[in-house]
Amino acid sequence: MVNPPTIKEIAKKLNISISTVSRALHDHERINIMTRIRVQKLAREMDYEPNQKAIFFQKKRSFTIGVILPDLSEFYFSTAISAIEDISTQHKYSVLLGQSHDSEEREKHLVESIMHQRIDGLIISIAKNTRNYDHLIQLKRHGVPIVFFDRVPAIPDIHYVACNVETGTVQAVNFLLARGHRSIGMINGPESLYSCRQRKEGYLKGIGSQRLKYEPELVTATDLSRESTEQAMARLLSLKRKPTAVLCFNDNVTLDAIEYSRKMKLKINKDISFISFSNQALIRYAAFPPIATIEQYPYEQAQQATELLLDLLDKREQTESNSFKKISLESRLAIHPQPK
Repeated sequence: MVNPPTIKEIAKKLNISISTVSRALHDHERINIMTRIRVQKLAREMDYEPNQKAIFFQKKRSFTIGVILPDLSEFYFSTAISAIEDISTQHKYSVLLGQSHDSEEREKHLVESIMHQRIDGLIISIAKNTRNYDHLIQLKRHGVPIVFFDRVPAIPDIHYVACNVETGTVQAVNFLLARGHRSIGMINGPESLYSCRQRKEGYLKGIGSQRLKYEPELVTATDLSRESTEQAMARLLSLKRKPTAVLCFNDNVTLDAIEYSRKMKLKINKDISFISFSNQALIRYAAFPPIATIEQYPYEQAQQATELLLDLLDKREQTESNSFKKISLESRLAIHPQPK
């Protein structure tokens, strides 16, 4: 077996120091351009590959980031991981991925596991059932930077990228009011998620803008399972003053709510209309699509979260900063063309 070429061999062939070769390979500005060209040309000819273990020892980095997402079967999170991998690859980082499947225990186990893999930093969208954040706080204490995205926990002093769904919810309510709806329901998600509080705030602002009376029974919730969504829809349809339109937590919840309404012999977008969140591409091709969706930009959120984490890793070598980055994208209402 032939041993791979080393920096020492390149230095010997060119009759220069090993440190000069190392700097030339990294395009160090103190090495003149002709020397850099000679070194890099010979390195290519010799099929030289950097020693990753040596780089890790020198820079104290593994060039690997951890990512924990709730469920990749959801369009939202599969879109997000594409963005994370795109940006990481551009910066020559590897991605170590785990799915919590919305379980707090599984999320804790994943955090412990990836810590043993010596990741440089973590991007995480917390599980819907996570109530205790000790495992994440412990990670911070070990000096591992964390960037939360989309699902942000109630922890002070954190970095995050999220979408402000309140603004899109206000737009959705105003859109429905303009179409003559006066009894508007909402199927929200788990109370533990900050975005659910934003949804309700947007709903209240939209209703209040027209001086309509808030009816608490029109706002219900689901744990995101089909059964829970059907129960939520049943509660709304049992009301004396039934809703003529419903805002749903995401596209999957919307499709489950629509299917249940059809079982109850309601005509979709005639007897009752729906607006969803997330705006996945496939929903507009459904047989009975919602009339509109609130766009939350999963790719852009994840892209900015990755860029933020890599920026934190670069700055960590220079200085410790106590400032925390909180990036919020504005959601918007996207109106779907309806089938004739």
